[in-house]
Amino acid sequence: MHKLPNLICLIWLAVFLFCPFRQVSFSNRNSLLSPLNESFNKLVFNKLIEEQNAGVIDAFIEKFRIQNGLKGVAVAVVKDEKLVFAKGYGYADEEDQIQVTPNNLFRLASVSKLITAVAVMKLVENSKISLESKVFGKDGILNDEQFLNIKDKRLEKITVRNLLNHSGGWTQHYGDLAFLPKTVSKAVGDPLPVTIDSYIKFVTMHRVHFEPGSNSVYSNLGYLILGRVISKVAGTDYESFVKKEVLAPAGITDMRLGGSFLNEALPNEVRYYQPEDGQPIESFDGSGRMVSKIYGGNDIHLLGSAGGWLASPIDLMKLIVVIDNEPKVKDILSAESINAMTHVDPFGLDPLGWRATNEKGEWWRTGTLPGSSALVKRQPDGISWVILSNTSNYKGPHLAKEMDRVMSHILLKVDQWPDYNLFSFLGN
Repeated sequence: MHKLPNLICLIWLAVFLFCPFRQVSFSNRNSLLSPLNESFNKLVFNKLIEEQNAGVIDAFIEKFRIQNGLKGVAVAVVKDEKLVFAKGYGYADEEDQIQVTPNNLFRLASVSKLITAVAVMKLVENSKISLESKVFGKDGILNDEQFLNIKDKRLEKITVRNLLNHSGGWTQHYGDLAFLPKTVSKAVGDPLPVTIDSYIKFVTMHRVHFEPGSNSVYSNLGYLILGRVISKVAGTDYESFVKKEVLAPAGITDMRLGGSFLNEALPNEVRYYQPEDGQPIESFDGSGRMVSKIYGGNDIHLLGSAGGWLASPIDLMKLIVVIDNEPKVKDILSAESINAMTHVDPFGLDPLGWRATNEKGEWWRTGTLPGSSALVKRQPDGISWVILSNTSNYKGPHLAKEMDRVMSHILLKVDQWPDYNLFSFLGN
């Protein structure tokens, strides 16, 4: 096992931690980020990783990255609530030859749903709502006058729990409504870009597809509505509530909702890539511009509570260790709330926030958007991990299976992890 980093490593770490990344514009970020990220990656994290383990992980991840045509990948591993590995591979920005590091921000896509579910559970714990609170109708949370013209009375049966476990009553038979803003705009008469209120008006004007609570059918729409629920109950905007009540208690400061266009990228955010044969589409904003799917094809901020968050793999691991029901780090949710989120339903209804859980104690959450792929997993053996990529390929959401497969191989090969905690170098 190697010794802790020498003085020069600590100096570079101090420079990294206190350098004002957020004050740098996207246009001049490269001159600042390139040397710092390289030094951070090489002198701090990489030098803290035991050489044999690092070699095994590097070989597997690089092979996985190249075989799947991924420009950049970042990995982080937690063992017994200690961050024991964090590293970047490939390019955060291929055009400017900027290497990925584990502090780069990535779009999380549907991993954002896990963040939203934790925020809901905070409201439940604070007795602001319950999981059985009704969402629509005069007695519901969203009882604003503009939302009371309800066509299908079954809508008034929908609870917060139904939105969390995808049992609200909507299917994707006619497509995923979250990615069809023009359809919503035309139906409700609101101009593009539409808002979440436009979506809520849309659902009140239409029938649900099945009895709420009877079945789980994956629904981005339900999580879009949850963002508005959180805002209404908390009396503040969704992002502010999450930052204050979820992220700050976890020691996370850099996670935030992302932008849709390249010029909205944050200084430390990766650049996103799609297959070379990707065709332009019309921008979500109603301008008529033809744009790439990754930059302007979707309204990332609107997706917010369903798919709009940015995070580094390190920060995502910080979140996992405070919602994992393990004893070494104090959780930000009660054991009761965590158990409610991860309960394996005997009737096959989905868990709350997580993509799936099982009786073995495995919990995982996937995320996919054009230009983004993500997978975070908590295992019963004390190991949790995340893989984030800034590239989408033809496998779409099935790329998560490849991510799980490569990490399974790595975990079989690495039988002993370091006993240090890299979180301690980041102020945790």
